[in-house]
Amino acid sequence: MRIPSNGRSGGLPSFRSKPLSFLRLAAKRRRRFPIFPLRKPKRIYGKIGNLEVRLARSVADIKKAQRLRFEVFYKEMAAIADARTRIKKRDEDQYDPICDHLLVIDKAVERTAKRPWPKRSKVVGTYRVLLQDVAEKNLGFYTQGEYDIAPLVERKRATHKFMELGRSCVLKPYRNKRTVELLWQGLWNYIREQRANVMIGCASFPGTDPKEHALALSFLHHFSRAPEDWLVSAHPDIKVDMNMIPKEEINAKEALKGMPPLIKGYLRLGCYIGDGAVVDKQFGTTDVLIVLPMEAIDQRYFSHFGAPDETPAQGRKGRAVH
Repeated sequence: MRIPSNGRSGGLPSFRSKPLSFLRLAAKRRRRFPIFPLRKPKRIYGKIGNLEVRLARSVADIKKAQRLRFEVFYKEMAAIADARTRIKKRDEDQYDPICDHLLVIDKAVERTAKRPWPKRSKVVGTYRVLLQDVAEKNLGFYTQGEYDIAPLVERKRATHKFMELGRSCVLKPYRNKRTVELLWQGLWNYIREQRANVMIGCASFPGTDPKEHALALSFLHHFSRAPEDWLVSAHPDIKVDMNMIPKEEINAKEALKGMPPLIKGYLRLGCYIGDGAVVDKQFGTTDVLIVLPMEAIDQRYFSHFGAPDETPAQGRKGRAVH
């Protein structure tokens, strides 16, 4: 390839061909803007120590969340990766570009003799969020693939705004009460900011044999099943009956002991459970549907995170978790 000459011998370009002040100005402008366009303004929903929770603001942020999901779902758990996922080492699908991604970030700066420069911040927790208006303009809700939620959304359209939660995970060393609570604080502030008042999404039991979770699934069927006005059923061709043990034979304490922490957390808030479980062979899980209207949430949680009709700006903005 021919390099244009600037009049010097050898035809090599010279940085002196442009004024130094211009180069400095160009460098400042390059540093000012990220490689990828910002999707959201800078918004911190909570902090604790070196951890902060905020929305992903760029494609690079979303890729960090996808790498975390790959680490948890595919390497630690039993999800089955196709060739593309194995090569990229990221859990990604067509919903990622239209969703918001809530991130818990460890901003700790580590320097050692061998590594004198600061360590890059790391995403250690994430939640994927899809708002109703965005879903309806694009692909619909992800959950519709397992549960027929469309009639419920239509039935409540005049009074409720739905928000789908999914792909929730936290890196193993950070799975403690403070990190999870920080993630929930960020999620709650986002919900109030968006004025959503119903959360939906699938929560999972490990493994693809529902009989291994017969006690827990039966407990959910008998004691947490959604009332008729909120009831949603799994699609008939993939529905697994959760009523495996009679109600009178269920030991509630033992049933709760066998449930994943995320499902127990939703139950404490007052969620409803859909009709039927679904086996997700790709992710190696048995899924149940969570439906959580704001009016069903235990009022005592509002004193900690704020009332649903109060925006984060009106409440204690940026409050840290202790």
